[in-house]
Amino acid sequence: MELAATSSTVVYRNRWMTVREDATVSADGREGIYGVVEKPDFALVMPYSDGGFHLVEQYRYPVRGRYWEFPQGSWEDRPDADPVELAVGELAEETGLRAATCTVLGHIFQGYGFSTQGFHVVLATDLTAGEPSLDDTETGLVSRWFAEAELWRLVAEGRFKDGSSLAALALFQRHRADLRGE
Repeated sequence: MELAATSSTVVYRNRWMTVREDATVSADGREGIYGVVEKPDFALVMPYSDGGFHLVEQYRYPVRGRYWEFPQGSWEDRPDADPVELAVGELAEETGLRAATCTVLGHIFQGYGFSTQGFHVVLATDLTAGEPSLDDTETGLVSRWFAEAELWRLVAEGRFKDGSSLAALALFQRHRADLRGE
């Protein structure tokens, strides 16, 4: 059932997000409210080499824990940045890696039941090492390469549980199957 907004009020805003509350009306006249988190899209980069992935682990304040995930991020000062440029930048920043080849695997919404944010999944290959350049919010971030079998163990152990990273794995599996003609 489609809804139309009759009014919209910003209830919170900072440099990373805007939260608004919309008064809505449905086609049959029912009124309601809908909370929406507006955030710019981000890039998630899957650095793949030698049959495995380079992952990052960092403390995530909202869940009070450290988990492995794919490098990802957005640029607050350039919310409309090209997804590949953004992925290349995040990869270099968080891991120091440089990718000679980048393949866009798709776009996924983060949580479209409450947020406008989506993310572009970019596969990075032909990697060369470099020095990371972490910003202040990434203090304590570590990077490490994992063979695919190790990555699936991290998933089973609950140490790799970022929804965006798990969704990216699904796109990677589809991409690999496409390359095999399956």
